Amino acid sequence: MRTINLLSLLLVLFLSHPSVAQDKDSTIIRNIYTYALEQGKAYEWLDYLSNKIGPRLSGSVGAEKAVNWAKAVMEDQKNGRVYLQEVMVPHWVRNDKEQLTVISSGKKTDLRICSLGGSIPTPPKGLKAQVVEVKSMDELKKLGAEKVRGKIVFYNVRMADKHIHTFDAYSESGKYRWAGAMNASKYGAVGSITRSLTLSLDDYPHTGAMGYSDTLPKIPACAVSTIGADKLSTILKENPSAEVELLMNCETLPDKLSYNVIAEIMGSQFPDEIIVVGGHLDAWDNGHGAHDDGAGCVQSMELLRAFRELKIQPKRTVRVVLFMNEENGLKGAKEYALKAKDAGENHIAAIESDAGGFTPHGFSYEKNDEGKINKFLSWKPLFKEYGLYDWFDGGGGADINQLKDQGTLLIGLSPDSQRYFDYHHAETDTFDKVNKRELNLGSAAMISLVYLLSEYGVK
Repeated sequence: MRTINLLSLLLVLFLSHPSVAQDKDSTIIRNIYTYALEQGKAYEWLDYLSNKIGPRLSGSVGAEKAVNWAKAVMEDQKNGRVYLQEVMVPHWVRNDKEQLTVISSGKKTDLRICSLGGSIPTPPKGLKAQVVEVKSMDELKKLGAEKVRGKIVFYNVRMADKHIHTFDAYSESGKYRWAGAMNASKYGAVGSITRSLTLSLDDYPHTGAMGYSDTLPKIPACAVSTIGADKLSTILKENPSAEVELLMNCETLPDKLSYNVIAEIMGSQFPDEIIVVGGHLDAWDNGHGAHDDGAGCVQSMELLRAFRELKIQPKRTVRVVLFMNEENGLKGAKEYALKAKDAGENHIAAIESDAGGFTPHGFSYEKNDEGKINKFLSWKPLFKEYGLYDWFDGGGGADINQLKDQGTLLIGLSPDSQRYFDYHHAETDTFDKVNKRELNLGSAAMISLVYLLSEYGVK
């Protein structure tokens, strides 16, 4: 009887003194970081995903291999239920011809390009036309159809250097890649060239998704490297009548069946409250998708092993989701959100890692429910010693944002972003660009936050 009374007293003291809970949480978070840095498997898994599987654009053989591999790895952790969720995804193929040659005063200059995801091909023998260079959509509009018709529009728009968070620069310039062909077609252009979305001056073109309008003619669209963009601009200044020859044989095939890969640990006390942590398994076909988003996937997968090894039993259900088709359609995320809504599931929070495997500096969040956000921000002091100082209103992530209308607290891991766009969507996004310690620090940050969410919820 005295033992029971003593335990009751200790419980009352624990609940009435937040410092006791904070000490417990600090110890668990310290153990998570020690585990991730000393025993973590994320780097080993990323090596396999990048170098043994490699490119894995939706609908490809690489994507299929990645699904099977991720499922097998998560099953091997023996912590929770692992399953696949069917989703139909677009199947765009780059193929082998991507050439851009500038012809000026009898001289030919080859520039490095890559087709934008979703682009139509050029005619089989290529496309030859003069080029009109613009620095904004307004400039294109002012030129009008009279000066654009029959030409190729060249969007030579640099990502702005002024931003501290480089994703702000990317957001500003992204419209030229996504909507460049649509806007050029509006004025009778026959093709579109976009300066690569990177802050680096290099000769690596960066791909990415682009869109078409059903009411406008579709024209081929590509990205040129930043060095190539500067060369093209210089040639056009010297000879405004210069022409280019563009050849691309990309194509869109019928949609294909693929899968989100899901692992779930049921909550011990509140199983109906779900916390999602994840990244996207697909990656562009010109690189290995190490930073984008192999890093986010393996960081999320690490949670299963960490919880098992550290004997952490979440009070709320934790679900690891590796989404398919973030890069060119978000079909996996949309299907997941739809199924969750139809099932009446209660997603209290979702965390996404899709900003690279660099050193984490904090978390971004979607500003919606103030009460939930305040609860989330109250944990910031626990992460101070680990360098996670930057907690800011900056959204969650493209995949988890599909849960926004369900009242979910949306959080994104925020690593150092200064070098991310050196590699983003380029052939340089390879395993050797990821640092093991930085990757593991990101794993530890995500696992620690999931622990707190599973322990206390967001009310």
